[in-house]
Amino acid sequence: MKTSKKLTGVMLRAGLALAGVGVCAMALPVVVAQQAHAALAEGEQAPDFQLKGALGGTPLTFSLKEALKKGPVVLYFFPAAFTKGCTLEAHAFAEATDNFTKQGATVVGVTAGNVDRVAEFSKDECRSKFAVLADPGGKVATLYKSLSSQGSFVHSDRISYVIAPDGKVVLSYVSQDPETHVSKTLETVTKLHNATH
Repeated sequence: MKTSKKLTGVMLRAGLALAGVGVCAMALPVVVAQQAHAALAEGEQAPDFQLKGALGGTPLTFSLKEALKKGPVVLYFFPAAFTKGCTLEAHAFAEATDNFTKQGATVVGVTAGNVDRVAEFSKDECRSKFAVLADPGGKVATLYKSLSSQGSFVHSDRISYVIAPDGKVVLSYVSQDPETHVSKTLETVTKLHNATH
């Protein structure tokens, strides 16, 4: 009788554990889908903003409206400066900056994470190739549906946008793979350039 009760208890616990795994497996695609749809949609008007930041360690104020007068803007949000994925992404964008420039595009990174480190990040990891902007409190990240938090730590999700000179979003790309953001945005900017020249 004791063995039977023990066996029943083990089977019950195993069943609950399997049910829990099933629930997690079922919930995962929903979470991913919600995250993927959190970004602004292609065709939407990009919210205008101004933020302080740095290029090569030198302070600047960036205005989206002013930048769009020169051509498309590649606006990429990243969680925090000097983290592994964000450093990889910064290196990849730095290496491709000349290619973006040839297509008439401006690249700019934005973080709501450790905003006090954007100046050194723009110099060290972005190799003084493009501006990095600080978004204290994630106000711009909120406008671009890119705000996230872990406990009290507020940061930006990894989302990239290509914004056409008319202010419309022509690419809205969400992926945790930092290096794909460069290829996707460059491909879009190239198509945009070819269509208008």
